[in-house]
Amino acid sequence: MPIIKSARKRARTAKRATVRNLKTRRSFKSAIKTVQSKLKSGSKSISKELSEAQSSLDQAVKKGVLHKNKAARKKAQLAAAAKKAGVKVSAASKSQAKAKPAKKKPAAKKKSPAKKPKAKK
Repeated sequence: MPIIKSARKRARTAKRATVRNLKTRRSFKSAIKTVQSKLKSGSKSISKELSEAQSSLDQAVKKGVLHKNKAARKKAQLAAAAKKAGVKVSAASKSQAKAKPAKKKPAAKKKSPAKKPKAKK
């Protein structure tokens, strides 16, 4: 057990972070396994599970549990496996991806700063 006060606090913080990280890791691993089991069973409607798995991988990256390159590789592997199995991406997920971005307002004209009066000599 640490003696120094800051080390005790770090131990408590690390314990909380470990619990949080394990929950995140369990989430994305189970999502990946769900997609893989659906692919093995020959299911053609896995677009929802695939998007959930990709989302959970992105969340793991955001929380620092998983490296971004590893998440990108896993997402590519899942997508390739789905494509090989002949799974079509549903229209619902395509419409979300092609949502029109909000139109930008034209930039407002900048007002020129008021001229300062010259100092008297």
